[in-house]
Amino acid sequence: MAVRATTINNLDIAILELRGSFTGGDETDELKFAASDLFEQGNRKLVIDLANATYFNSLGIGALINIHARYTRGGGLIKLCNMGKGVENVFVITKLLSIFDVEETREEAIQNFKRLEPPNPLIQFNSKETVS
Repeated sequence: MAVRATTINNLDIAILELRGSFTGGDETDELKFAASDLFEQGNRKLVIDLANATYFNSLGIGALINIHARYTRGGGLIKLCNMGKGVENVFVITKLLSIFDVEETREEAIQNFKRLEPPNPLIQFNSKETVS
C-alpha cells in the first residue's frame, strides 16, 4: 500500500501518507483515487505527508499538481510536509515550491490549517455596477 489516508475532526483535515516511489503506476493511481475520494466526501484541507516518499517522476509530480488544482478550484487548501532532500530537490528544480505550501512537519501543517480557513469559491464580486 503506497498511500494511507487518515482524517481529523470528521474529515475537517485529511492526511495522506505516501510511501515509496510515484512513477505513474498503481501507486500513483492509488494517490489520485485517495485524494479524489476525500474531496468527494467533502474534505477541503489536505496534508500530504512525504516522510516515506522516495521518488517522484513527471507522472507522480503531475498527480500532485492535479490534486492541488482540484482542491484549490474547489475552495480547498493543500499542504505538503516532511519532504526529504531527494524529493525536495525535484521540487526545487521544477520550481514547484512556489506553487505548493510546504511545512517541515505534519504537526506544523495541521496547526497552520487550524489558523486558516479556505476561500469561499461561492463569493463572487461583481465589478460592473449599473447606474439608474
